[in-house]
Amino acid sequence: MQYPELHAAFVVLLVGTQAFFTALAVLDVRHADRLVDRKRAWLDETLGVDDPDEIRDYHRLTTAFSELRSWVGLGTLLVVLYAGGLAWAVDLLTSTGLSTVLQGIVFFAGLVVATQLFSLPFSIVSTFGIEEIFDFNQQPSRLFARDTLLTLGISLVFTVVLGGAILAFVTALPTLWPLAAWLLFIAFSLVMQILYPRVIAPLFNDFEPVESGALREAVEDVFERAGFSTSDIYTMDASRRSSQLNAYFIGFGRTKRVVLFDTLVDSMEIPELQGVLAHELAHWKEAHIWKQFAGSALRMGIVFAALGALVAFEPLYVAFGIPETSTYAGLVLAVLIVGPVLQFTAPLANRLSLKHEREADAFAADVMGPEPMVDALARLANENLANPFPHPWYATFHYSHPPIPERIRLLQERPDADDGSTEADGTAGVAAD
Repeated sequence: MQYPELHAAFVVLLVGTQAFFTALAVLDVRHADRLVDRKRAWLDETLGVDDPDEIRDYHRLTTAFSELRSWVGLGTLLVVLYAGGLAWAVDLLTSTGLSTVLQGIVFFAGLVVATQLFSLPFSIVSTFGIEEIFDFNQQPSRLFARDTLLTLGISLVFTVVLGGAILAFVTALPTLWPLAAWLLFIAFSLVMQILYPRVIAPLFNDFEPVESGALREAVEDVFERAGFSTSDIYTMDASRRSSQLNAYFIGFGRTKRVVLFDTLVDSMEIPELQGVLAHELAHWKEAHIWKQFAGSALRMGIVFAALGALVAFEPLYVAFGIPETSTYAGLVLAVLIVGPVLQFTAPLANRLSLKHEREADAFAADVMGPEPMVDALARLANENLANPFPHPWYATFHYSHPPIPERIRLLQERPDADDGSTEADGTAGVAAD
């Protein structure tokens, strides 16, 4: 084996990263277990949780299953690499006589299919096992199969187009290809803001514009209070797949839209829905979409610069027994190395998102008053069995939204909030230690 020190660093990086995040997950579960026991009264009074043990059990099971999936995936990856699977695939593709770009397209497409096949058993267990146990799953097996095949098809299309383009850049612009790939990423991200809500999302769900009735009146009321002209608000038939609640904002210009899950509409009172809508409108008013986009573009610029250096690093090819001309294989190895670095820099991206979410909560409180948003957050946490007490270290790496107790505390501390229970303050303080 050539370059043993490189292999040692590679394995330590991947295994060490996974071990670190597994340790965080274990820490998070233990922390949540203690807080759920200590804060049962707050969970009942503030979130309306009748059975705190259900939240704890769901959190334990989903965390354990996620870690199992990650470790099995990492083990499979290392076995394939060190059993010569990558070198075998490169030799097979080289023997076809195809150009490097076409070899790479076939290689990336094969990776997509292999990844989907690996994930399939885990997805089945998660959907029809864990989610079924906790009464979240609503989708029949036929819809699950359709979603899986459709996701595979879309992934293959994007992989062929984007992967082929990047490999063409590597061939045509040996030193400048990271810049070209970065510009492609920016262009693709902008196009997806238009393409996803108009083309891709409707392949999976039906979207109905909110045009009349009490909900429409409530929507118009929020827009008027917020100083906006009424725009595109849609309900999505999320109940076809899950009973969990959510809402999101996407797009820009004429393509922007707020989407409310039908489960959210059916479960919440009108004032709570108005609080959620005002929160989503804040992302528009405060230009959060563009700020997040700029942050992501900056982060990916650094990533592509690192990929450029690694793809040109000849010992990486020699260590894994592949020719230096197989840049597509080198790119995959480079992504495996850069991936952990991205995981460890997640707190930087989360920091920006946390700031935006707090601003959105404050905007919702300015528009509708604090109570509707407090009630909406409580209902979201209750209905989704969300862990309200993440360990601070775990939240730093994984949470793009502040923990529910912190959000409720900040809303209740506002001068215009009703004078309510103070226990949420203590809860949020403990959770943020």
